[in-house]
This record gives sequence, C-alpha cells and structure tokens, in this order.
Amino acid sequence: MKKKDLFIVIYCIIIVLSVMYATQPLQPLLAKQFDISIIKASQFTAVIMLFLAVSPIVYGYILEKVCAKKMLYITSIILLITNIFLGMSSTYEMFLFFRVCEALVVPAILTALMSILANIDKENIKYNMAIYVAATVFGGLLGRVFSGAIATTFSYEYVFYSLSFTIFISLFLIKKLSYEGEAQLNKPKIKDITNILKDKRFAMVYLLMFCMFFVFAGVLNVLPFRVKDISSSINEFQISLLYLGYGMGILVSLSSKKIVKFFKNELNTILFGITLFLIVNFFLVNKDVLILFIVLFIFCIGMFTVHTVSTGLANSMKAQRKSLTSGMYLTFYYLGGAAGSFFPSILYEHYGWDIMIYSFILVLFIVLGITYRSRGLFEVKAN
Repeated sequence: MKKKDLFIVIYCIIIVLSVMYATQPLQPLLAKQFDISIIKASQFTAVIMLFLAVSPIVYGYILEKVCAKKMLYITSIILLITNIFLGMSSTYEMFLFFRVCEALVVPAILTALMSILANIDKENIKYNMAIYVAATVFGGLLGRVFSGAIATTFSYEYVFYSLSFTIFISLFLIKKLSYEGEAQLNKPKIKDITNILKDKRFAMVYLLMFCMFFVFAGVLNVLPFRVKDISSSINEFQISLLYLGYGMGILVSLSSKKIVKFFKNELNTILFGITLFLIVNFFLVNKDVLILFIVLFIFCIGMFTVHTVSTGLANSMKAQRKSLTSGMYLTFYYLGGAAGSFFPSILYEHYGWDIMIYSFILVLFIVLGITYRSRGLFEVKAN
C-alpha cells in the first residue's frame, strides 16, 4: 500500500467522523439557539446513526456497481455543501434538513473508504481494519473537542465553516488516490439474513452490541445537558473535554489481542467489559463534573473492550458471507446508537438523569445475564 493512499483514507475517515459528532457538545447551545427541546436537539446525532444502520442493507440495492473513488468524491462534495448550509441555517427545520442530507451521504463515504482500505493492500486487511477503527474513534474525539473549542472561541456557525474547509482539502486529496476499483456493497436476501439470525451466537452478539451502544450513545448524547444542569456557567469547550475519555477506544482497539490473551478468551473479555461498563454507570449519578470526567474514561474502556472483541468474534464465526455478517453487525450497532441518541433524551426530559441511568443499569444487568448464560455457545471458539 502506498503511504500516500493510506494517509488520504485516514484523513477522510477522521473528517467524516468529526462531522458526525461535531453537533453533540453543541446540543444545549443549538437547543437554545433554535428554541427547541432536548428531544429535538438529540435528533441531530440520531439521524446520522439511523442512516448508518440501514445503509449496509439498503445501499446494496441502490448501487449495484460503483467506482469507490468516484462515489467518495461526489458524496464529499455534497457533504461540503451541506456543512456550509448548516452554518447558515437560521431555523431548526432548516438545520435538521441539511443534517438529514448529511446522513444520506456519510454512510456512502464510509463504505467507499472501507472498500479502498480493504483493497489497496489485501495482505494486511486485519491491520487496515484496526487502522479504520482507530481512525473512526480519533475522528469522533477530534470532532467533539474541536467543535466545543471553536464554538466557545468564536461561534457555533464557525464549527461548520471550519469543517467545510477540511472537507474542501479532502477533495484535492481524493483526486490523488491511486485506487480505481469498485466499492464493496452487499445486496442481501431476506433468507440470508434470517439464516444468520437463526444462529444463536450471532443473535446474541447483535443484541449485545445494540444494547451496549444504546447505553453508550444515550449517556454521551445527554451528557452536555446534564453538565449544563449541574452548572450553567460551563461552556461548550469544557463540555467537549468530557469526551476525552473517548480516546480510550484507540488504545483498546490497538491492544485488543493482549487484552483477550490476559482474560484467556473472547467471551471472558466481553463479560469483563460489560461488568466494568455496568459498574461505572452507578458512578454517573454523581454531580461532580470532575468525577464525571474521570469516570467517563473507564466508561469508554468498558464499551470499546466489548465492541472491539465482539467485532472480531462476529467476523470469526462464519467463514462464508463475512461481508453480510459484518454488515449486519454494523446495522444492529448503529440501530442501538440511533435509539440511544433519541429515546434516553425523552427519559431525561421527563424523569431526569438518575432515572435514565438506572434504566441503563437495568438493561446492562439483563445483557450481562444473557451473555453469561450464552457462554456455552462459544466454547469451541473461546477455548
């Protein structure tokens, strides 16, 4: 693989994930700006998650064969335009419309980038996918911190104008990509999907990641409103710093083999990750922002341990139809994220933070119980 191509792909991944999560620390500010509820403000993140969930299945039917580089370039132009208009939006309806436009193209961009990364160096696919995961985590972290810093220093409009500039740079870089192959798109049959879901191992992993990301997205999406309730003097940059724990995802994804080796097998590692994640939720009811900041680092370690190991486990269970099983994994993962970015905000608005967190703890207790009881299904793989 040419280092130039790898750099371009990583840059594009980081920018797209920054666009995805840039609105999250700004949600209280946007809610005030557009005079909308917490529930409506949460839709700015939820809508992209929803489209990422349906894209692995739907996009395969819309796009039979398409050049990955061409798709990446065209969709990046659309993303550039929508970001400019987000900065210019003066109403909630206008802002949401352009956010939906972004939600339509973000999955196509990520599909193209994943196809390029998987095909420009087929001998190192596993390593390249680890780079992809690390780049998505770094992009999510950078987008949140960057948006908070820009919004506090200047104004929220400049967040989107700055992101537009970085997308503009990516257009020149995409032109220099040497890869000219087609994007890998699934066109699954209902029968194929039901056959995979009949396998209890897959059903368990998909349910596990739906629930884990539901709780994870729920906490991170409502978090800006929570800290504003604790102290109204906290600004957007200070809110964005609470997301620094997200960077633990990079360390966990790059150290996953050592972590699994320490716990003897994948399922023990997953059970540890769920337990850690569950215990940390009890500490989230604390009203000290500094304690919340520290706890969120451990919170992210628990989540990314389960996510990283579950991804590897799901990909190792079926030799055939790997593209479909990984596509379905992403569908359940992002469905959990979409639901978690929306429904917990309803709980928070009507019943408060503590009730929302205790609801998450109940969900995680159920997930831990199901996973523990299902450990026999993985004995052959785990040992």
